[in-house]
Amino acid sequence: MNKDTQQTNATMRLDKWLWAARFFKTRALAQKHIELGRVQVNGHKVKNSKSIQTGDTIDLTLNSLPYKIKVLQLNHMRRPATEARLLYAEDEATAAKRIQQKELDQASRISAAYPDGRPTKRDRRTLDKVKRHWQE
Repeated sequence: MNKDTQQTNATMRLDKWLWAARFFKTRALAQKHIELGRVQVNGHKVKNSKSIQTGDTIDLTLNSLPYKIKVLQLNHMRRPATEARLLYAEDEATAAKRIQQKELDQASRISAAYPDGRPTKRDRRTLDKVKRHWQE
């Protein structure tokens, strides 16, 4: 194995790794998130072409939820989700924070004005009757 082959196996493009680790469905989506500054490597904003290696820490905001992951392995091919989870280790504190945020989001939806969705036409008619009755 020559030096160039070893170097290419030791590093990998960030957008390709995020795609292979199944954080994004396409590399284009990964590139868009990186350009918007939602992805940082070792605490620094980076470009799509940033080469990462094992041991790097990636801070990622996905759907307004934080992820802090450490790169354990590099894989240039997209594999099943069970294999993709072996590519990284997630920070437990950040995972707990994300779960707490999801629970808060669900609780806020339950207490919303229409937890079951928008009112139907029949519901609106009933509401209009009640409003007219109160105005009289």
